[in-house]
Amino acid sequence: MFLLPDYRVRQRDYLLEIARALTQELDLDTLLGRVLHVSIDMLAGQAGLIALYIPEISGWQVRVSQGLPTAFLRYIETLLTNIPISDHETDGNLAAVQRIVQELSNMVNLGALSGVGLPLAARQQVVGVILIYRNTPSLFSPDDQALLSSFANQAAIAVQNAQLYAQVNQQKQRMDALLDTAADGILILGPDQRAERSNPALQTLLGLPAERIVGCLHEELIRFTTPPHSLTLEQAIANGWPLNARATLYVEGDLVRSADLPPLPIAISYAPLLSNEGALLNIIATVRDITRFRQAEEMKSTFISIVSHELKTPVALIKGYVSTLRREDATWEREIVNEGLQVIEEEADRLSGLIENLLDASRLQAGGLSLKRTEVFLPATAARMIARFQTQTKQHTLVADFPANFPIILADEGRLEQVFANLISNAIKYAPNGEIRITGQERPDRVLVCVSDQGPGIAPQDAPFVFDRFYRAPDMARHTKGAGLGLFLTRAIIEAHGGQIWIDHQAGAGARICFSLPR
Repeated sequence: MFLLPDYRVRQRDYLLEIARALTQELDLDTLLGRVLHVSIDMLAGQAGLIALYIPEISGWQVRVSQGLPTAFLRYIETLLTNIPISDHETDGNLAAVQRIVQELSNMVNLGALSGVGLPLAARQQVVGVILIYRNTPSLFSPDDQALLSSFANQAAIAVQNAQLYAQVNQQKQRMDALLDTAADGILILGPDQRAERSNPALQTLLGLPAERIVGCLHEELIRFTTPPHSLTLEQAIANGWPLNARATLYVEGDLVRSADLPPLPIAISYAPLLSNEGALLNIIATVRDITRFRQAEEMKSTFISIVSHELKTPVALIKGYVSTLRREDATWEREIVNEGLQVIEEEADRLSGLIENLLDASRLQAGGLSLKRTEVFLPATAARMIARFQTQTKQHTLVADFPANFPIILADEGRLEQVFANLISNAIKYAPNGEIRITGQERPDRVLVCVSDQGPGIAPQDAPFVFDRFYRAPDMARHTKGAGLGLFLTRAIIEAHGGQIWIDHQAGAGARICFSLPR
């Protein structure tokens, strides 16, 4: 013979079990399922459910159930929409739950099913309901409701804890996403200046995996090829930084990276994270690659240098010849006067061309070149440009070679003349002598045009950059004039037409630049 466990002992054990689960179980549905099972067991019920109010959808959802068909659960969710949700009306909510439960009891099995329900309320906020059913018409007693209330309170605490955990987890996921997708490198340092976390952008900048960054001292990770002009983080901290939460520190320099990566120009902003008491909790370092800013500064310096030189030379020649021709103490022969005027005219044309190229480059930055398309016969355009440039050189022979019945295309003829002028003038400039040939080919959907010379050609190390703005091959820049805009504008014009331009590395000496245009 054995004795049944005391009813209150079972209740206590169940409550202790649920309390332990609250501290150990992170899955809300698993915990609610345990609460429901205990409630049904203690109240000698056969079925039940726990439904939660979901603020995101402003509606109810049955999260766990036992012994009830799906259609019945959906119907209960519909009825639960009548329960008012308020932070301070738990009594009214309880009355609404009991009315709905009684209505269900009367409708199901003609009153052969009895039920009891309570709101899940914690901190004066209703988060859900728990419903327990018996398959007998006997009513639940006040003691049954009191017992259910103890389990309902545990379930309410579980729901609120889970909601708080979900909010914290969501915030963490949001912060993780912000860090991982940030274009700038982010390094989070502890008060001891050791790395606690880094994002993928910083790992790329340093050339190190995350596991080799965490735990390292700041001075081991952020090293410069030469000391920066401003204070480093270590020097600033030694001088008392930070004095307040807004004391941002800014440092620029060339970052030393892993052995197989070259130094990288960077700018770092350090922001302190302080506690309410003013203690330093973390240092947030934002690392930005400023290579483009450096390049922009270099390009600006190059632009000023080139343009000032290119403007100074023709202006000096024009001024010199004008001053010479205007001398009142000399009488010049007509041939000398004509020679001086020719130089003045040529230098004025150079100035005009340079100014036009600079204006075109500005238009490109402002939004592209405008095209006025008409029907263009490229062999005729090439022939005109050859006739114009042949008068400017006696050391070169200019030849056009296009097949018969070459197609007419829709294009801006003035802009294409500019393309031919840039390519032919470059060939004349860089090839001391020889033949300059313009050839054309037709394809099913486009035409190809190439301009080749018999000069020294384009060095492999210069080929990737010849179409860049202001770029001039170092070896050639010392001996030839130019602002480095011709091929840059040529590429822009071709691409504005929907075409492509490239360097054709052919066998033999000389440079060969080809472009294609849609038919």
